[in-house]
This record gives sequence, structure tokens and C-alpha cells, in this order.
Amino acid sequence: MSSQIIDKFKQFDAYAKTLEDFKVKTATGATITVAGIFVMMLLFLSELYTYMSPNISEELFVDTSRGHKLRINFDITVPSISCSYLVLDAMDSSGEQHLQMDHNIHKRRLDLNGNPIDEPKKEEIAVSSTIKQNSSELATITCGSCYGAAFNDSQCCNTCEDVKEAYRLRRWALPDLATIVQCKDDESLEKANLALKEGCQLYGYMEVNRVGGSFHIAPGKSFTINHVHVHDVQPYSSSAFNTTHYINHLSFGTNIKSANTAPLDGAKGLAKEGKVQSYI
Repeated sequence: MSSQIIDKFKQFDAYAKTLEDFKVKTATGATITVAGIFVMMLLFLSELYTYMSPNISEELFVDTSRGHKLRINFDITVPSISCSYLVLDAMDSSGEQHLQMDHNIHKRRLDLNGNPIDEPKKEEIAVSSTIKQNSSELATITCGSCYGAAFNDSQCCNTCEDVKEAYRLRRWALPDLATIVQCKDDESLEKANLALKEGCQLYGYMEVNRVGGSFHIAPGKSFTINHVHVHDVQPYSSSAFNTTHYINHLSFGTNIKSANTAPLDGAKGLAKEGKVQSYI
């Protein structure tokens, strides 16, 4: 009884098989079979690879907020200019300028071979006086001479910075600091003597507005005259400085593990005789 039911059920088979005596195996059929198996394996492996691979989607959008700051992390070595003569400036398209930035920035003095001279020092925000208190010559000065750069008879230049500022306002070339009484015991004279005898490593971070702008590391004190940004490198000329530098690290914002956020790491900029190296 059960065999009859099974026989009737087999009548619903739409793919009835022929007898072995009527089957003929050909090379064409074997080729199609092997090709089909190969295609199926290829599709299976490709789908498995797609499933196992992470899906990374890139999206570009415009950040319209301006209240937040962008953090710039950097570690740059300038092997031929001393730390006391290097300044870091930043400016942006909104007109904001940060001259001689020093907070959150460390400087390490290096010799000309790149070896550290002392431990890195974090610059203080407050600017301390560079005049030594034990200067007997300055103690007797009641109204120091501006060496011809004064605008009137009542103007006094009691410090080395006062003399420099007077010459800067006149747009005159500054004479040898050793000939200026106010600068004899001033640290700026010692800094000028070491300017080309040491190197410097600057590292740290700064926070700037998230708008178009730039920052640069350059020798000499920076200031603005008639909306023009300049650097005072006296008593040297700009061509006397070898601004070759090494970018140990430079990144913007937070670090993203799956992306290269520091493509300039390890870059070397050859810029002898005061030439400028720009990175856009």
C-alpha cells in the first residue's frame, strides 16, 4: 500500500531522470560543468570577502559653526637656528593674529649635530623683563638715549627693547647691539650671539579658529606695521639663516585610527639662505 502511494507521488516529478543506458557524457558537458563550478566558487569567495570586509563610507560636509577651535599638533626640528630666535605666529582670514605664540609649546635646545643640550622648556605666557638687576650702568640712567631715533626730546629709551622699538618705528636699521648701553647686559645680546650656533625642536599644540589661515615658524621678533606682517632679524639679514627643518609630526584635530591624519610626518624641507618652505 505504501509503495503504491510513493509511486503515485513520483508522478509529480517534473525533472524525470533518464536511464543510465541513455546517458551520453561529452567533453562539452564536462567543460560547462567545470566552468559552472569555477564561477560558483568565485562568486562564493567574492561574497564572503565582501561580507568580511568593513564598509568605509566617506562623507564631505560643510561645518558652519565658528565657535569651536581647531587643534594643531606639531613637532618640528630646525637644526640651524636657536630656540631663543624662533617664534611661532598664526593668522587667519577673519583678521585674527597670534604673534609669538608660546603657551602649550615646548622648546628643546639642540647643538648643530642635533643632540639635546638641555631638557625641553615650556615657554611662559607672561613676558618677563630681560634686563638684569645688577647692571650698574643702567642703574645710573634716568632717561636713556634713543640714539637719534626719538621723535621728541622727552622720549626716553631706558631698556634695550625701547631702543629697538624706537628704531622699528623709524624703520631704521638697528646698530650693533654691543654699542648700545641699554643692551650690554640684556639677554637679547646673548640670544643674538647664539642664533646661528644652536638648533631647536619645537613641539606641542595650538588652538586656532576653524577658518582659512596659516601658521609659520620663523626667526626674529614678529610685529605688524601698516597691516604688514614682518620679522625683525637684526643684526642679521634674512639670507643668513638656514631654515632647513624636519617635520616629525603634524596633524589637525583628533587622531583617526583608520585614516592617515599626518601625511607630512617625516618630511624634510631644504630651505637654505632664508628661503621659505610652504605646505598647503
